[in-house]
Amino acid sequence: MSDHHATQSRTHLRSYLAAGYALFIVYASLSPFSGWQEQGLDFLEVLGSPLGQTFTWFDFTINLLAYLPFGFLLAMLLRSKFPTSSVLLAIVPGLAISLLMEYAQMYLPSRVSSNSDLISNGAGVMCGALLAVNIETHIWFVRMRHWYGQWFRRGNVSDFGLALVALWMFAQINPSLPMLGSVFISEMPHSPFEAVPVMPFNWLEAAAVALNLLMLGVLLITLLREQRYTVNLLLLVLGGVTLAKFFVAAVLLKSWALLLWLNSEATLGIFAGVLLVLAARYLSRRYLLIFAALAVLAYMVLGHWVMGSSTPANSMRLYHWHYGHMLNYNALSQVVALLFPLLLLGYLWLVRGK
Repeated sequence: MSDHHATQSRTHLRSYLAAGYALFIVYASLSPFSGWQEQGLDFLEVLGSPLGQTFTWFDFTINLLAYLPFGFLLAMLLRSKFPTSSVLLAIVPGLAISLLMEYAQMYLPSRVSSNSDLISNGAGVMCGALLAVNIETHIWFVRMRHWYGQWFRRGNVSDFGLALVALWMFAQINPSLPMLGSVFISEMPHSPFEAVPVMPFNWLEAAAVALNLLMLGVLLITLLREQRYTVNLLLLVLGGVTLAKFFVAAVLLKSWALLLWLNSEATLGIFAGVLLVLAARYLSRRYLLIFAALAVLAYMVLGHWVMGSSTPANSMRLYHWHYGHMLNYNALSQVVALLFPLLLLGYLWLVRGK
């Protein structure tokens, strides 16, 4: 019975992650969702056009890496029911979504529909599916699943909460956002030799960072079987986000902008947020949920009404790549940062009676 519940719980979590990533693909493929018009293109002619017309190694790599996690999640989702054909069954919906996105892009003047993108997307799905099959039997992956069963509560609602943790981490990895912030960096030097201007300490930004971390901490408290592990897991998530943010910054940002996302407001906010999470562990279930809901509302008011958010285009000069992918990535990060508090409120409503 325990193995059945564990398998069902993993299936729920993988379903949430795969569905969420599919929405990411739709957003990134069709953004900015404006200017729809007939351009006189025939989709069969697009599919049959010479690959050299639109193929570049940069686009191929970006598309492959973008679809690889989707193939991985689909194969992991299908593996429990179709162990021998999960790779093939993962490739089919992955290619179907890619085909639909390429067809829809024919009606967006700002996007280019091409058969080379379809090939690179399919390659990414296939690579992700093969990766899922190859790692599932490795001892470290088996131990990780065992650790997951020991630390986290099981159930459909808990799986939704874990998907929210993954969503939060995705939003924070963007290096053009301050650490645990939701406002895009727009104040920066205009040349590599110009010093970063000294700005006055922003207490509102530090408070927003603390509230952001508090939201994550309360979410982890409700997910863990034992609350004494909350700070350990919180620091583990923060460490993972920091390393990923630094790596993405090193790849995408100009050298002088490498550490703009780490400032004194973020440092103080993280320290205050950890203290608030430590205090929240001692609240009863009812008061914990009320405290969490108030923190979410305060963060929404502070982050999106009092401080305001700059547009993703304001941070484009941070990057040494000036491709449309970066603008779509920034816009997607902003949407996820806006959605997370709302989804967290829904999660808190679901767990109120558990």
